[in-house]
Amino acid sequence: MVPFRSLLSSVSLLVACLAPTVLADNPINPSFPYGSSTKVRGVNLGGWLVLEPWITPSIFDNTGNSAIVDEWTFGQLQDRNTALSVLQNHWNTWITEQDFIDIANAGLNHVRIPIGYWAFEVGPGEPYISGQLPYLQQAVTWARAHGLKVIVDLHGAPGSQNGLIDYRRFDNSGHRISFPQWHSNSTNVARTDAIIKQIASLFINDQDVVSVIAPLNEPAGYDGSDVLSVVRQYWYDSYGNIRFPYGTSQQSNTLVLLHDAFQPLSTLSDREHMTAFSYWQGFQTPPQWQGVAMDTHIYQMFSQDEVSRTNQQHIQAACAEGSTLSSFDLWVIVGEWTPAATDCAKYLNGRGVGSRYDGSYPGSTRVGSCTGLTGSASTFSSSYKTFLRQYWEAQTSTYEQAAGWIQWTWKAENADEWSYQAGLANGWIPQNPTQREYPNICSS
Repeated sequence: MVPFRSLLSSVSLLVACLAPTVLADNPINPSFPYGSSTKVRGVNLGGWLVLEPWITPSIFDNTGNSAIVDEWTFGQLQDRNTALSVLQNHWNTWITEQDFIDIANAGLNHVRIPIGYWAFEVGPGEPYISGQLPYLQQAVTWARAHGLKVIVDLHGAPGSQNGLIDYRRFDNSGHRISFPQWHSNSTNVARTDAIIKQIASLFINDQDVVSVIAPLNEPAGYDGSDVLSVVRQYWYDSYGNIRFPYGTSQQSNTLVLLHDAFQPLSTLSDREHMTAFSYWQGFQTPPQWQGVAMDTHIYQMFSQDEVSRTNQQHIQAACAEGSTLSSFDLWVIVGEWTPAATDCAKYLNGRGVGSRYDGSYPGSTRVGSCTGLTGSASTFSSSYKTFLRQYWEAQTSTYEQAAGWIQWTWKAENADEWSYQAGLANGWIPQNPTQREYPNICSS
């Protein structure tokens, strides 16, 4: 893997990774007008190429082994041929071309596709099962056919970039461990750099469809400066690998989408897990850096305070994000969010872990019953569906003060409150994402 500073040196561009102001660059011409009045409106294809127990609980329950809690243990703790057969069936059926047709017909313009590093290479002793990559390539073909843009999102890195925090649902990196190990091992980082370079090369002729590469999902910035220093350098290296994939001074038109690593975008932010300063202000900004956007994920159910909010307080908190998102100095895409307001969905906090809302989560205080708040929409009351619609509109209207939004997620086996597909079918998500029943939701 050629690090960013070596890459740019090789093409006679003067840059030091720790002195970004000296970078010479040219504006890019992406295949979507990011940062304009045309907003990103999209959906994540969660649980497809990276398993998540809460999205497809049946896959995990059917193993009969409660120790299988993530994709790592899925390959480790059962017969490999059995695991491979289940995965192949899942990859072939969970997302098909019909989903892309339905997403396009719903007026959306982007799909974000999470994929793990093990789709590209598996190291010695790692039990992951590969085979996802042809499905990602097929997805790009389907997206092209139906007029959608693709964000390729590296969702899991070697060693896990986020591990586990207070039982939070970080099985989504593929490996639910007590503390992330990605940042503390230079080989892990080098492997990840090589994979980003491979992704950029793989889609070098598909920039009209693969308009964005997100080099790492949700690195654990909440674990402090040891993580953040590695993340910052990795963002520099990723910029070089994504924007300069040709091995020359020629630049791509691919947008680089950096996650905020759970650090504040503004001193105005009041999110519980953030500190009171603007960590990313001035990072990789134009004109020295071109084609960089910031990804932030906004959820209101992963703390006792958030899950205890009233419906109106959830809406107010969503509306309050507008000033932070609109004033940041990069394009901001809210790459994950949901109309769900509780952590009631089965396994949302991890397989075998309960919910804060009903008090079954360790150390939590019960707010109420989860009955009628998760599962099938057929159990949802009309007032609950009204709230889901109001909360959906409050969030999308607010996030469009920035560059746009990508809802998590398109579908789930048994958590319709999270599902864009179910929202369309049951009326709390409009068939046209610009349609509003509550146009003044954030001013009332």
